[in-house]
Amino acid sequence: MRIISFNANGLRSAANKGFFEWFAQQQADVLCVQETKAQEHQLAGPEFLPAGYKAWFRDASTKKGYSGVAIYSKREPDEVRTALGWPEFDEEGRYIEARYGNLSVVSFYIPSGSSGEVRQDYKFKVMDWLAPILEQWLRSGRDYVLCGDWNIVRSRLDIRNWTSNQKNSGCLPAERDWLNGLCADDSCWVDAYRTLNPEGQDYTWWSNRGAARANNVGWRIDYQIVTPSLRDRLRACSIYRDEWFSDHAPFTVDYA
Repeated sequence: MRIISFNANGLRSAANKGFFEWFAQQQADVLCVQETKAQEHQLAGPEFLPAGYKAWFRDASTKKGYSGVAIYSKREPDEVRTALGWPEFDEEGRYIEARYGNLSVVSFYIPSGSSGEVRQDYKFKVMDWLAPILEQWLRSGRDYVLCGDWNIVRSRLDIRNWTSNQKNSGCLPAERDWLNGLCADDSCWVDAYRTLNPEGQDYTWWSNRGAARANNVGWRIDYQIVTPSLRDRLRACSIYRDEWFSDHAPFTVDYA
């Protein structure tokens, strides 16, 4: 099973840069997209749907052209869910879940707080609200793959400029403590990349400012976080950087 997670920062823009041509060659079973920045009808053309796939969307209803998540899949899910029960979060288009038997694949887009105090406070509210939901999923007996842009790094290994970002959203100690708490021990959520690359220093996002990409001044904020039941099924992962479809790179994980 191959799953790809990708923050498109505008799926129409990514498509124009060749994303779907690349994706069609990847033999992926599931693609989780964040930041579609479009309404579903704007992504209905064949240029947005590689042969052999179907797609499901959760658009932002509060502001068009904002946020939005999607799942592309070869196999039709038994069920697709698009709401977790808090309208303020759901209507920003930040969650979609495809269920296949006992497996759930989720495309998540956790808010960023980089635009200022109001959004950072909202990000903390989302984190507090999600914690019991994630705990319930963890103990549910289902297999979960949580894909997406979490807008948080875990450690010094996940960001080039660690020291200078300690007061910046995405690297705040309280954010890191929350995410690391989810992955605290063998009974908790599993960070697929970190499990496969214990000392890896790879990044999935680079600022468009300056020469961040050229100098590899990046952050690892895109994850596939899985239930412990899937730990032994992790086989390989990769971050694709040869082409630039977005300010994020596609992150692929292979499961047995």
